[in-house]
Amino acid sequence: MKILVAVKRVIDYNAKVRVKADNSDVDLSNTKMAINPFCEIAVEEAIRLKEAGSAQEVVAVSVGPKACQEQIRAALALGADRGIQVETGDNLESLNVAKLLAQVVRDEQPDLIIMGKQAIDSDNNQTGQMLSALLNMPQGTFASEINLQEGEVQVIREIDGGLQTLGLTLPAIITTDLRLNEPRYASLPNIMKAKRKPLAVVTPETLGVELKQHSKLLKVTPPAERSAGILVSSVDELIEKLKNQAKVI
Repeated sequence: MKILVAVKRVIDYNAKVRVKADNSDVDLSNTKMAINPFCEIAVEEAIRLKEAGSAQEVVAVSVGPKACQEQIRAALALGADRGIQVETGDNLESLNVAKLLAQVVRDEQPDLIIMGKQAIDSDNNQTGQMLSALLNMPQGTFASEINLQEGEVQVIREIDGGLQTLGLTLPAIITTDLRLNEPRYASLPNIMKAKRKPLAVVTPETLGVELKQHSKLLKVTPPAERSAGILVSSVDELIEKLKNQAKVI
């Protein structure tokens, strides 16, 4: 079995996000970048399936500029066998990413595609569903548990009323949720080994995919700063401020 895992380069979740002075975009200069946390969970799950003997190969693929090779190498250090970079510019729409991934899937013919349910930068939660539609493959979203069976994968997902269990015929697409697993840390020997693992670079042209933008980024603004709280000396003063200043009663 071959598993293909999609990874995305995003701002590290511990880093403070800054907006450019002209509000044209997010300022990425001197900002620490990392694998999207949901994608890291997807990599971990694929490696666990390989370690359990359910899969023979894990392929990490990322769409973006040359810098995203850093995140592919990070996935290789965690245990993926080889990487593929689809070299493009930044700020691709979810549909364009799905089209590129769809062609990679057609070329690689994996039995299972695992990807994060959403990226923490765009927060769209669209690519996995779009990929499923383009490939006409069954999908299991927000997976909190994955069990492989003969020619089928069982996905347990969290819904409003509890847990839902799906049986998907392979090949299938799964998007991961936070409670699926806890990703490991890459050891120094594996980081060194990752430098020698194969990493292929392809372009949208070589994949035969034409990219079209359907939306335009107009402006990026930071959230409004929250004002500091105040202390009140009595219940009467609290009621007065809630009524006349906050106007919530």
